[in-house]
Amino acid sequence: MGAYLAQPLTWSNALIFIISPIILLALVLGYVTYAIYAERKIQGWIQLRHGPNRLGPAGLLQTVADVLKLLIKEDVIPRLADKPLFILAPILAFVPSFAVLAVMPFTESIHFADLGVGVLYYIAVAGITTLGVMTAAWAGNNKYGIIGGMRAAAQMISYEIPLILSLVGVILMTGSLNLIEIVKKQEEMGFWFFIPQIVAFVIFIIASLAELVRTPFDLVEAEQELIASHMTEYSGFRMAFFMLAEYVYMFGMASITTVVFLGGWLPPFQFLSFIPGIVWFGLKFCAMIFFYMWLRATMPRLRADLLMQMGWKILLPLSLLNLFVTALLMEFL
Repeated sequence: MGAYLAQPLTWSNALIFIISPIILLALVLGYVTYAIYAERKIQGWIQLRHGPNRLGPAGLLQTVADVLKLLIKEDVIPRLADKPLFILAPILAFVPSFAVLAVMPFTESIHFADLGVGVLYYIAVAGITTLGVMTAAWAGNNKYGIIGGMRAAAQMISYEIPLILSLVGVILMTGSLNLIEIVKKQEEMGFWFFIPQIVAFVIFIIASLAELVRTPFDLVEAEQELIASHMTEYSGFRMAFFMLAEYVYMFGMASITTVVFLGGWLPPFQFLSFIPGIVWFGLKFCAMIFFYMWLRATMPRLRADLLMQMGWKILLPLSLLNLFVTALLMEFL
C-alpha cells in the first residue's frame, strides 16, 4: 500500500491515493469513538464506579450519543473573538494529529506512506499542534484562555526536546530515520530497542504524557485554575475537534512507541512468529493505550513549577547523557 507513490500514475494508483486517507480516517474515528468509551469504563473499574451503562448494550452507544450532541449544539463565536483565527484553530489542532499517521507502519506491508525520514516527519508535523493551541487561546479573547495557551505551549515545547533526543539514540543504533527500517533492525539484533535504550524509553514515555497533556501533566486544563484553558470559548463541533485531536494523538503516540521501542509487528519470541504481525502490533498498541488510561485514573496532577523542573532539570540532562553514552558505545563496540 505504501509503495504506490513511487509507481507511474494510473487509474488504480489514483484510486488508492484517494481511498487510503478515507480508510485511515474511518479507522481513526472508530478508534476514537471506542477509546473514549474504554477510558470511561477503565476509570470506572479502577475507581469502583460503573462508567457508561445506559445507551446501547453495556453503554456502547454512549460516545456516539455524545458526538451527536456536540454536532447539533449551537456554534457560538464570542463577539470580541478574532473570528478567522477562531475558526482556523481547531483545524490547526486536528489536521497534524491525523497527518502524522500517514507514515505509521502497522506491518511491513500495511502502511500508507513509506518515507525515508518517517521519524523526522512525525516530529515536525506533530509540533504544529502547539500553534493550533496558541491560536485558539489568542482568538478566544479570554485572559484565562491565553494563560492556559501559554502554559500549554511552554509545556509542549519543553517536553518535545527530551522526547526528540530520546529518539536520536534509537536512530544512532539503526542508522535510519525510516520507521520500517527501525523495526527491521530490532529483528536483526534479536531484541527490542527498549532494552538497550531503557533510559530513552522511560524519558519518551514521560515526555509523551506531557505532549499528550494527560495526567499527571494535564495542567493545560487545570479546571480549578484555568477552566477549560484554550478551549474555554469553544462549543459544539469545534470543541469536538480539540477532543478528537487529543485521542488521535494518543493513537499516534502509542503507535510510534510500539514501532520504535517495542518491535512493531515483531513477536516477543521467534516460535510465535506464526501469529500475524498485525496481531502483535495491535496487542502492543492496546497495552500502551491501557497504560495511558490507567495513569489518568490513578495519578495526581503535578504543580506547574514541578512539571517544568522535571522537563528541564531531569529529563533534558538524562536524554543528553543517554545520547552521549549511546554514541560512545556505537563508536567503540
